[in-house]
Amino acid sequence: MIYIGIGANLGDREKTLQEAVGILDAHPKIDVAAASSVYETAPVGVVDQPHFLNAVLQIRTRLSARKLLNCLLAVERQFGRVRQTRWGPRTLDLDILLYGDAVIHQPGLQVPHPHLHERAFVLIPLCDLNPDLKHPVLGHSIQFLAGSLCDSPVRKIEGLNVIKK
Repeated sequence: MIYIGIGANLGDREKTLQEAVGILDAHPKIDVAAASSVYETAPVGVVDQPHFLNAVLQIRTRLSARKLLNCLLAVERQFGRVRQTRWGPRTLDLDILLYGDAVIHQPGLQVPHPHLHERAFVLIPLCDLNPDLKHPVLGHSIQFLAGSLCDSPVRKIEGLNVIKK
């Protein structure tokens, strides 16, 4: 399975996440199989910005990791994403977290995501989907990695789902 992190902290965050998931699921080579709960999280890096809504998608695709990344970047651009400030505010953020067991180091593409094991805002949603999933480099379960983090403010938003029903 492939896992995608999805987040936003500008504009109508809920609507953006739902619409972005709809666009991905409508792609002929992408199937959104499941989505985690949605969590509100404090920003990382540049902290003087609004809080994020974050979730994780479990997808199936016939696209290579590079082609999937290109698709995700195109969807980000549809929502006005401009990459100016590292870890700055964004209308939409889509990241490949895990691409099966693949370990990929290419220019502009690193899988597993290089900060996956450090970020509660992706580890906790990943636990919703597959807590026993093993990190392909570190060998630890996602649940173990999430439990090893110090207190990170991640608040589950009850009743909010990124997949429209």
